[in-house]
Amino acid sequence: MSNSIELKIENKIAFITLNRPDVFNSFNREMALSMQEKLDNCASDSNIRAIVIFGNGKAFCAGQDLKEVTDPDLNPGFRKILEEHYNPIIQKIRSFEKPVIAAVNGVAAGAGANIALACDIVLAVENASFIQAFSKIGLVPDSAGTFFLPRLIGLQKATALMMLGDKVSAQEALDLGMIYKVFSAETFEEEVNKLATTLANMPTKALGLTKRLLNQSLTNNLEQQLALESDLQIEASSSNDYKEGVTAFVEKRKPIFNGN
Repeated sequence: MSNSIELKIENKIAFITLNRPDVFNSFNREMALSMQEKLDNCASDSNIRAIVIFGNGKAFCAGQDLKEVTDPDLNPGFRKILEEHYNPIIQKIRSFEKPVIAAVNGVAAGAGANIALACDIVLAVENASFIQAFSKIGLVPDSAGTFFLPRLIGLQKATALMMLGDKVSAQEALDLGMIYKVFSAETFEEEVNKLATTLANMPTKALGLTKRLLNQSLTNNLEQQLALESDLQIEASSSNDYKEGVTAFVEKRKPIFNGN
């Protein structure tokens, strides 16, 4: 069994590690399919209440392994790569109703950058960078980069970054609103674990419904979004976590949420 993607579960948190450090965690077919399997495991396991995606080694993810697409015996073709590798990964990250953190520990390039940006919260180490590298080799952005990046930083800036392929430092990404927070190398792992633990102990039923609302807001008009907010607020108010939250507030104690 391959270990190109590792999954560790600890304290209700699933840690998914991209594990091809010798090629900067670039994806080949086997790794992409393994990633989908691990995401499915996280979605179906009710004990998992938050997910963290890391990269092993110096990089988060360098995108597609170009050795695969240039080897006539291995190359699955770009349609297969997108429709069977990357698109399902993006859809899984966005569709299951648990918070997903991208812990960007180094360079995130091409599809690697866009997988990170598809996550709910992006944290980066101070020496990390983000590169829309596609134009450098005559390709167009994929893995939902053209969907998420303009919504995060605006059309004009996203266009420039995608056409020019500029490297964006972690601090620049933070200033642009591309990511949530930047930490030093010394504190990065601790801060990632702290945030993941906070999320895993929150009312994750409500967090999942919030994620559904945010997903729908990308295509809904105002009336549709207001109606969905009403429906999901009713669903949230029927949860055990809501009852616990209100009871704890009245009793002036810290709530203990169970995620349902």
